[in-house]
Amino acid sequence: MKPKPEIESARFPKIDCFFQAGRGRWDGYSGDEWGFGRPNLGREFLVEAARERAKETAVFAIILAAAAWPVIYMIITVVQLYWKTGR
Repeated sequence: MKPKPEIESARFPKIDCFFQAGRGRWDGYSGDEWGFGRPNLGREFLVEAARERAKETAVFAIILAAAAWPVIYMIITVVQLYWKTGR
């Protein structure tokens, strides 16, 4: 038995081909789906990105300081040892 197609070739749904969305008229959408009513969207994004960048920079500085501390301590120890044995 053959499966029955969901849409038969002779029975397509009716489509309104004369619908035109123009300025000043209802275009089928209500509300602010795409953010067209927010002219400061670019500035808001830049402010939020700057906040995130500041947080990431602070965390990176802490990690960098933790990684550099053994090297700094080694240099201090070598300098102290050099001054003790050089005199």
